Amino acid sequence: MGAKLLCLFLASALVAYYVYTPIPEDFEEPWKVMLITAGFRTVSHLSEVADQLGLMHYMEALMLITAAEYIAPTSDENVTVTDTEFSNVAIRLYLPRKPSDGLRRAVVYFHGGGWCVGQAGMKSYDRLTRWTSSRLNAVVVSVNYRLAPKYRFPVQFEDVYSVTKFFLQSSVLSQYGVDPDRVCVAGDSAGGNLAAAVAQQLLEDSEVKTKLKAQALLYPALQTLDLNLPSYQDNENKPILPKSLMVKFWSEYFTSDSSLREAMTSNRHVPVESSHLFQFVNWSNLLPEEMKKDHVYTSPAYGSSELAQKYPGFLDLRAAPLLASDAQLRGLPLTYVLTCEHDVLRDDGVMYAGRLRAVGVPVTHDHAKDAFHGAMMFVSGPTELAVGHRLLNRYIEWLNENL
Repeated sequence: MGAKLLCLFLASALVAYYVYTPIPEDFEEPWKVMLITAGFRTVSHLSEVADQLGLMHYMEALMLITAAEYIAPTSDENVTVTDTEFSNVAIRLYLPRKPSDGLRRAVVYFHGGGWCVGQAGMKSYDRLTRWTSSRLNAVVVSVNYRLAPKYRFPVQFEDVYSVTKFFLQSSVLSQYGVDPDRVCVAGDSAGGNLAAAVAQQLLEDSEVKTKLKAQALLYPALQTLDLNLPSYQDNENKPILPKSLMVKFWSEYFTSDSSLREAMTSNRHVPVESSHLFQFVNWSNLLPEEMKKDHVYTSPAYGSSELAQKYPGFLDLRAAPLLASDAQLRGLPLTYVLTCEHDVLRDDGVMYAGRLRAVGVPVTHDHAKDAFHGAMMFVSGPTELAVGHRLLNRYIEWLNENL
């Protein structure tokens, strides 16, 4: 009996040690966040084991979450939902059933998932885009772009750009009763990266006559140069997206070559000949004082030119929109940027919002001091969080008032 009690005690202690994660004091539901984090960490560890055993690629193992969360296109009393294709790219289309007095608004949405996982049909994304369509009486196009590791950059960008360009044709907008002056691109995390890149590229595309009304970037990943920003240091092991996972996502976007991941981990992946780009991500100039905290800016440590020659994508504007010059940022549409205090990507969004504002782009920067990366997705079921509802409502309200 004593031995059984000892085993039970040790097992309980082990579980408690594994589940426990230090949670910031300003989190509203700390134990629920802790359990959610433990669940994500478990999946990540199991994916690593599967990868090391040669059973499947780490990202393919993570995709099992996407498969488990998938729901078929299901219409309801408010929205008609169908899976179809635009320009040979898979999309999920949401058409509101509520009568409209005139032409409708439209949102082209790109899901997150580090360019490697995720799907428009996941419960969390289906719920987000369905609510967007219903509450705004808007047409919503949710894009199922192809993913790494099977497809590398720039395929993901090309897919979402192709869909957006197709949708912005006057004949297509007319077919769906969309007002050409009220179209927005939006996305979260890697999807926010794609939305920002699409908005920039559209400014350069003379074939596209319809201009975007707005872009909404939800905790976006916007640069690959400095992966040791204050936000990366402050939030290295915070919920959902630790620094190690974000570095994996970035490197897998371009290659499975471990040398790039290792260089990114040490923040020594940018060659000296690209040193001029650091002006666009110099946090000592671009972050407000309260976000610099006690961090001291140090000059970049340069890496191998060979890596940049083999994988030039990580220095490409389409992968790192924050690297755009001021001239390239002028003319961008009305912008909403959501950042979360406890997120490695916080400073990407903060710096982009500041740079856009500096060149005259109208910007709403919504900074959630009590939130972590991906918080908006937790709005139903056992993982429902109050902060998720607050962020979702603020995003929808901004679209309603500005689109």
